[in-house]
Amino acid sequence: MKKFTSGFILFLLSSFCNAQNGLENIIVEKYYISDANDSLASDGISINPGTLPVGSTTYRIYVDMLPGYNFQAAYGVPGHEFRIETSTLFYNNEDRGATSPTFTKAQAKNNTVMLDSWLTVGAACQGNYGVLKTADDGVATVVNADGVLQNNDPNAGIPISVEDGMIAGTPAQVTAVGITNEIAVFDAQNDGTNGPVFSSSNGSLACLGGATGPDTSTNQVLIAQITTNGTLCFELNIQIGTPGGGVQNFVARNPVGNEVVLNSLIYCSAVGIINPVSASGFSVGVFPNPAQDFVTLHITPEKNNSASSYAIFDVTGRLVKQRVIGQISGSYTEGIDISSFENGVYFIKVFSGGVSSTEKITKN
Repeated sequence: MKKFTSGFILFLLSSFCNAQNGLENIIVEKYYISDANDSLASDGISINPGTLPVGSTTYRIYVDMLPGYNFQAAYGVPGHEFRIETSTLFYNNEDRGATSPTFTKAQAKNNTVMLDSWLTVGAACQGNYGVLKTADDGVATVVNADGVLQNNDPNAGIPISVEDGMIAGTPAQVTAVGITNEIAVFDAQNDGTNGPVFSSSNGSLACLGGATGPDTSTNQVLIAQITTNGTLCFELNIQIGTPGGGVQNFVARNPVGNEVVLNSLIYCSAVGIINPVSASGFSVGVFPNPAQDFVTLHITPEKNNSASSYAIFDVTGRLVKQRVIGQISGSYTEGIDISSFENGVYFIKVFSGGVSSTEKITKN
């Protein structure tokens, strides 16, 4: 079991030293989709072999920055939760699985090691950066020794047997600050505790020296790989360093001071990127959240007399409620009864005047 080294990072929420926002996007890549052949091979361990469900998707999450900026932390603090969740469980490989990718590229040839779930600050294994398959250089592609990881599902793009998403180099080291037992959901285990939620409001996945991508022009840093047969959702808060030595903080919601809200920091694989803030002037709010029986929907349309409606989906993407509101002008408020909903996570997508925005609702 790989243990993170402990350390310290100071989150500076002061004025930005550079007016330009250096965090451009969060990229979610479908790295691989497993088939029955992968499930049967799984860990290659005869005692308590881990089970990889057929149809599991391996996702990679990248921080996409402007040149000259560096990734410092994905963090959770009061009011800004750092959360990764699945509707089922995370897949953990028992052979070489760990909370960060500590296996070698030679060990990646065995069973389903390459599909393990972990957190990182650039590495995909020892001595190799994780990169988008479309950015792979095609050198030293892993050839699986057990005849698995050969599925060519088009929904996962380039097969990993063609481009494995790894480039040789010296990635930065992970430091976990304030993250302790919650990280166990990404560790090698077969005791039924590998999920469904990683959450921290007082900790960070950090790189104390700052991490940059292997290609300084695109500057994309891999921060997580997650394999699950369920719906993957996350909320991230990111701190990056500026070329001038300052810091910038980007949050999923509820910005304070100089914090910047970035739409792609909230994601659900069932519905895609969630958009809590719109640059057009159109905005949506839902409160209280979490809620038990009722939520209040608040809409500010981009322009008067905007035709508006909403639809509510569960984490599988199933439609559970919808309504045509009609034309609205100015601020609009409506109460929604969710008392009949089962406890869990839902998404309300609001349409108004030809644009849309989606918010997450938690029913307790």
